[in-house]
Amino acid sequence: MSTNLAIDDRLIVEAQKIGGHRSKKETVTRALTEYIQHHKQQKILGLFNKVDWDPKYDPKAHRERS
Repeated sequence: MSTNLAIDDRLIVEAQKIGGHRSKKETVTRALTEYIQHHKQQKILGLFNKVDWDPKYDPKAHRERS
């Protein structure tokens, strides 16, 4: 999909230099990918301390020896 955006050229140039990207498209694609990953991680972090664990559960008992 082709999209025209008015993005600050100084931001694009700086992001390209920092990320070592060859094109504006590669820079924006990487930035969007990292943005999405970051927000998914934030959702996962929000689950900490919300899961009730069985105190009798022993994870070591379920390990297989190789």
